[in-house]
Amino acid sequence: MRKLGFLTIGRFDVDHPGPGIEETLQVIERAEALGFDSVWLRCRHFQPGISSPVAIMAAATQRTSRIELGTAVIPLGLENPVRLAEDLATVDILSGGRVNPGVSVGTPMLYDHYKTALYPESHDVQDFSKERVLRLLRSLRGEPVSDFEGVIGIEQFVRQVQPHSPGLAGRVWYGGGRESAIWAGQQGINYMTSSVVSTENISEGTESRDFATIQAEHIDAYRAHHPEPGKSRVSQGLVVIPTDSASDDQIRRYREYAASRFERTKSPQGARGMLFSPDYVGTSDELADQLFAHAGFTRADEVTFALPFTFAPADYNQIITDMAQELGPRLGWQPSTTHQGRAS
Repeated sequence: MRKLGFLTIGRFDVDHPGPGIEETLQVIERAEALGFDSVWLRCRHFQPGISSPVAIMAAATQRTSRIELGTAVIPLGLENPVRLAEDLATVDILSGGRVNPGVSVGTPMLYDHYKTALYPESHDVQDFSKERVLRLLRSLRGEPVSDFEGVIGIEQFVRQVQPHSPGLAGRVWYGGGRESAIWAGQQGINYMTSSVVSTENISEGTESRDFATIQAEHIDAYRAHHPEPGKSRVSQGLVVIPTDSASDDQIRRYREYAASRFERTKSPQGARGMLFSPDYVGTSDELADQLFAHAGFTRADEVTFALPFTFAPADYNQIITDMAQELGPRLGWQPSTTHQGRAS
C-alpha cells in the first residue's frame, strides 16, 4: 500500500460552529504529524458539517506543509465549475500542489427544498450530468473559457481561468458504480471507491456477489478503460476502526456503532440496489487479515478510511493514531518522514 489517508466529516455545533471547525483543522495537523499521506473532507450542505471544503483546505495549507488535502466529494450540482476551478487552483497554489478534488454529479440531495434559492430562474433546466465534471476539467487544464483577451484601461484579461495550477486537473477524482468507473477511466481521471456500491447492473440469475467482489469488479473496469492504467490512481474507502490503544468503553461503543449499521449490509437498498459494506472494528492484526482477504482492498494501492459519525474528539485521535502507528505498517505502509512537526 502506497498511500494511507482518512476521511473526516468535520461536524460542529449548529449554535457554536467555531470549535468544531477548529477541531477539523487540528485533526489535519495531527494527521500530518503522524505521517499520513492525505486527509479528505466530506462535503455536507445544510448540515452541521463541512459545507465549504475548499475554505477548510485553504486554512489547512497555512498549518501544514506536506499532507495532501482532498474532498470526498464536492457535489457539482451546487457549484459553478468555472468559479470552483478558480478557488481550487488558488488553494492548490497556496498548498504547493497538494489538493485532490473529489467530485460527484447528479441531482443534489433534497434539491426540491432549496432549488429556487440556488437557481431562482433556471432550477428546472440545470444540467446535472457528467458534463459538469468536463467543464471543471477544461477550466483546470487551462483551456479557454472566455472569448476575450486584452487590456481595458490598466486591467489585463486572459481567456483562461486564473490562477492556473499545472497538474491540478490530473488530481481530480470521481466515484460511483461500474458505469462511473468506466467513464472515469476513459477520461483518465482518478477513481474513488467508498463503503457503498451499486448493484443495478448485475443481471438477475447470476451468482450473488458480495460487496468486496462488486467493488473489485468496478476497480477492474476502471483500469481496463484507462488510457494509462499503470499511472491510474484508485482509492478504497471503508469504515475501519482499529482498537489497539482503545479503552474498554471505546471498544464497546465502536462495536455498538458497527452493529447498529449492520442490517443495511445484508441486501441491496433502494431503486439502484445500493449495497453497503460492513464496518470493520478490531485490533490491527485482525483488521489486516480481513483487509488482505478483501478483493476491493487488494486492487487498490491507496486507502481513505472513513472516520465514523458521532464520535468524540478523543475517539478520533485514538483511531487515527492506531491507523498510522499500528494498522498502516501491518498493511505494508510506512509513515512519511518528510513532514514537519511531531506526533505526541
